[in-house]
Amino acid sequence: MQRGARLVVLGKQGAGKGVQCVRLSRRYVVPHISTGDMFRAAVKAETPLGLEVKRYMEAGNLIPDELVMRMLDERLDLDDTKNKGFVLDGFPRTISQAEQLDAYLAPISLDCVVNIAVSTPVALRRLSDRRTCEDCGAIYSVSSHPRVDWICDVCGGEVVQRADDVEEAIKRRLDLYEAETAPLIARYKKAGKLVRIPGGGSVDHVTTLMIHAVDIAVAKHLGDAP
Repeated sequence: MQRGARLVVLGKQGAGKGVQCVRLSRRYVVPHISTGDMFRAAVKAETPLGLEVKRYMEAGNLIPDELVMRMLDERLDLDDTKNKGFVLDGFPRTISQAEQLDAYLAPISLDCVVNIAVSTPVALRRLSDRRTCEDCGAIYSVSSHPRVDWICDVCGGEVVQRADDVEEAIKRRLDLYEAETAPLIARYKKAGKLVRIPGGGSVDHVTTLMIHAVDIAVAKHLGDAP
C-alpha cells in the first residue's frame, strides 16, 4: 500500500497548527503526532518517562532533546507511521532535533515541511481568546465556545483559559519560538523542503492552500524516489 505522507508542520503558537494537522492527518490517512499531547499524556499517566518530563516542566525548563527523541522514537516505531507516514506537530523545534529526525528516517526523507505564517498581533489575539478543555485538550475560543456553560462538547471536562495564555506569557513564548525556529526554517528552505503558507485567512482557506502544496511535494518526492 502506498504511504500517505511524511510531514512536519511548523508555526508559532496561535498559527492554527493543531487544527490543520488534524485535517492533514485525515486527508492523507496518517497519524497526527503532537509532542505536546504526548508529554501531557505521559505526565498524566505518571509513566517513568512522564515523571522525567514533569520535572522539567515544573521547573520551567525546556525538555532535553534526548528525552524528546526517546518518546518520539517509540511512537515513530509503530506500524502505522512506518507503513503510511505521519504529520509531526511541535517537532522538530531546533536544528539538533531536525538532525536527529533525519538520522532516524534515513534513507527515507520528509516529503514536506509546512510553515504556517501568521503575524505576532494575530497570534496574540488568537491565544488570548483561546480556551482549552482541562481533560482532553479540545480547543475553543471566546467566539467559538462549547454549547453549554464552558463544559467540553467532546468529553464533558471543564473548559478554561490556560495559565500560559495570558499576554505576558504568550509574548515570551512567541519570542522563544522565533529564536529557536528561525535557523530551522532556514535549514529546511535550503534543503528545498519548506513551503510557506499564509495563516491569516479562514481555517478552510488555509487547509486548501496546505493540501495543494503538500500534494505537489508528495508527488515530486515520489517521482524523485529510485
